[in-house]
Amino acid sequence: MPPAHLIVSEKLSQFKEVLFAMSTRYGGVSPPPFEMNVSFRVGDDVSNVVENRKRLFASLGLESDRAAFPLQNHTNVVKVALGPGEYDGCDGLAATQPNLPLAVTVADCLPMVLFDFRRKALCLVHAGWRGTAQRVAENAVRLMVDEFGSASSNLIVYLGPSAGVCCYEVGVEVAEQFPERLVERRSGKLFLDLKQANLQQLLSWGVKREHIEISSYCTICHPELFHSYRRDREQSGRMMAVTCLINAGDG
Repeated sequence: MPPAHLIVSEKLSQFKEVLFAMSTRYGGVSPPPFEMNVSFRVGDDVSNVVENRKRLFASLGLESDRAAFPLQNHTNVVKVALGPGEYDGCDGLAATQPNLPLAVTVADCLPMVLFDFRRKALCLVHAGWRGTAQRVAENAVRLMVDEFGSASSNLIVYLGPSAGVCCYEVGVEVAEQFPERLVERRSGKLFLDLKQANLQQLLSWGVKREHIEISSYCTICHPELFHSYRRDREQSGRMMAVTCLINAGDG
């Protein structure tokens, strides 16, 4: 079992072939405000970030230097990971190899895991509003169908903690890129439902609603648990979502 300071998925935890966890603010060596920060891009000491990543992966029985990372530029591009390392020009990676961890960093953007329990294929996506507006969730499903022969009805999906519609205020230029039903208007302000936007894309591609788990956590309004760039700006660290196939060829 992962430590209590990690976020896990109930649905994914039902499958022995896949691991998933997302870090929080807890368990790291960085001084405040970074704490359990796993990003090299926020001004934290590099040695602290390396140790934080090592602790996160070790808690899952994995090694950080064997992981595959998309470099995350708010695109809608998803690629197949063939081995460890960094993958430029994408915000999602998919794999069928066992023991190849996939990882994304987040601090309000949505971490999304797609697991094909029939084909034993896995995909991890970083979905901010830009990627969501460009339909990155659809691209993830399409890649799994095209590359791995997945059926969308066999996908188990977890939408993790992210900025919630309760707090995720956006400008008109962002709101107008989404259907009106995905934007709440309160006191003259606009709030985007990022999780619902990705949910609708998944459903439109035939993913079953009962196969989709949506975290109730909003990263912005839980400062005790999550980093949030929207809330803390340059004082914000990053969390990491990690997933990996385990003995995917067995059974």
